[in-house]
Amino acid sequence: MATIEQSIEVNAPLRAVYNQWTQFEEFPRFMEGVKEVHQLDDKRLHWRAVIGGKEKEWDAEIVEQRPDERIAWTSRGGAWNAGAVTFHRIDDNRTRVMLQVDYDPQGAVENVADALGIVKVRVKGDLERFQEFIERRGRETGAWRGEIQHGEVKERKVS
Repeated sequence: MATIEQSIEVNAPLRAVYNQWTQFEEFPRFMEGVKEVHQLDDKRLHWRAVIGGKEKEWDAEIVEQRPDERIAWTSRGGAWNAGAVTFHRIDDNRTRVMLQVDYDPQGAVENVADALGIVKVRVKGDLERFQEFIERRGRETGAWRGEIQHGEVKERKVS
């Protein structure tokens, strides 16, 4: 298993940054290799991406979501991964996004890419493209402000 931790400062208010991150179907606009993300319900997502030159699909479940603070997930079938993204207010117009991803490289190509740090560079690039996306737009494309605890939707709020 491998772990990547990256962070970035975004010139946008905390609420807008968090709200944009909850728009999972927009991820292909700034995540390299992600072909599509379908939100199946409030806590389940279906991903299709190219990893190590191969197309892979998997389902992910959001196991924890606290508005303006944290989103944590784990895969359920397919390419194994898990992680968390946290959001930290720097000031009224700046937010730090911290991302941790755990994954299990499969096969020679993925293991070599991991050993060479290619995956870390890719994640860093994804965060930079997210930063550019939200800063250029000046506002989020939507929001889901619900709360999930221990894999259970506790409160459902759409803005």
